[in-house]
Amino acid sequence: MHRNDTVVYDRTHIKAIALDMIAAAFETSATVIVWALSELLRNPRVMKALKHELRRHAAETFRLHPAGSLLPREAIEDARVGEWWIEKGTRVIVNVWAMGRDRSVWSENAEEFWPERFEEREVDFRGRESLMFVPFGSGRRGCPGIHLGLSTVKLVVAQMVHCFEWELPGGMGPEELDMGEKFGLSMPKAEHLLAVPSMSKWVDLAHQGL
Repeated sequence: MHRNDTVVYDRTHIKAIALDMIAAAFETSATVIVWALSELLRNPRVMKALKHELRRHAAETFRLHPAGSLLPREAIEDARVGEWWIEKGTRVIVNVWAMGRDRSVWSENAEEFWPERFEEREVDFRGRESLMFVPFGSGRRGCPGIHLGLSTVKLVVAQMVHCFEWELPGGMGPEELDMGEKFGLSMPKAEHLLAVPSMSKWVDLAHQGL
């Protein structure tokens, strides 16, 4: 509400904002975690390497499967982007999903889950120095839940991979895992991920005091 030209937030406003942030972070983070585990199960080589390095793998998941695939924006001034002239007030839809799979940026293997591509470049998915991929948006309209989302995804995936060995059910091979997408704001998997956990040998040794 406005009071003497001053914006005042009452308890209702604060509760609504908090609910929006928590609800948005839950669904999007869960979607990214499912995609991360799916890619890891489909790529056993990468699953093994994850024990040593998590940050590159999280970045690669955000690149291939951004939680927010389409970002709506409105131009606040006239601008030229490449060969396109965009007038002030134009509504623009940023296709984050397509940016992450652009072969002119990520080479011919853009569709491949290959986290090693980040070994030779700084991982920047906050859009501060590079706009190669922006799963959290950029600038003052960037996602306010970026730190919560990053912490949730990295901690959950790291714990699940560290504490358990994962296999696909029924003797299914990695190449048989359905990676189809369901169109939507967060682009979830079309089919639910089913995986069988067993105690990690490292956790088992720790329980034995070795």
